[in-house]
Amino acid sequence: MDRRSLLTAGGTTLGALAISAVAGSATSSAATGDGFWHGSEQERRNLKTFDELDFDVFTNQKWARLGESHTRDIRVHWPDGHYTDGINKHIEDLKFLFIFAPDTNIRVHPIKMASGDLTSVTGVMKGTFTRPMPLPNGNTIQPTGKTFTLDMATVGHWRKGVMTEEWLFWDSQHYNTQLGIA
Repeated sequence: MDRRSLLTAGGTTLGALAISAVAGSATSSAATGDGFWHGSEQERRNLKTFDELDFDVFTNQKWARLGESHTRDIRVHWPDGHYTDGINKHIEDLKFLFIFAPDTNIRVHPIKMASGDLTSVTGVMKGTFTRPMPLPNGNTIQPTGKTFTLDMATVGHWRKGVMTEEWLFWDSQHYNTQLGIA
C-alpha cells in the first residue's frame, strides 16, 4: 500500500451515509428515564470496547492490545477507498500515522451508536506534524509544526465482542491542509 494514500481522498459523505444507516436501524435500543438511549448489553460492551480502543490502545500505541477489539483477519476500509486484510497490516498502517505526528490522539467520541452487530462512532483525532513524513519513493516531507484537529467516523461490524470489519472516514483534504502539505 502506498502510505501517502492513507492521507488522500475524502470520505465524509460516505461516513455521513454510514452513520445515517446505523442510526436509522437502531431498533434494539430502549429509552430510559435519564434522557439517553441505551442499547443491549452487547451493544454497550462493543461501544465501551471501542472507547478503550481509541482512548487508550490507539492513543498510547498499545498495538499488542489491538486483538482485544479486532479479529486477526479484520478487513479495514480506508478513506481513500482501499482496504486491507489482517490485524498486522492494520497495525502497520496505524503506526504510520504516528511517524510524523507522534502526539496523535483520540480522546473523545461525541457520537456513539449501536444496533445489533454494528457500531458507529465519531471521534476527534488531534496531533502535530513534528517529524519527517516518509514517502514511498524514499523521500520525506519535512515537518511543518502545524497541528491538526480532524473529525472522523468509524463504522464497525462486530461478532462475539470483536470487530470483523471496520470502515474509517475522514476528510483527507482537510487533514492535508491542516498538516500544511495540501
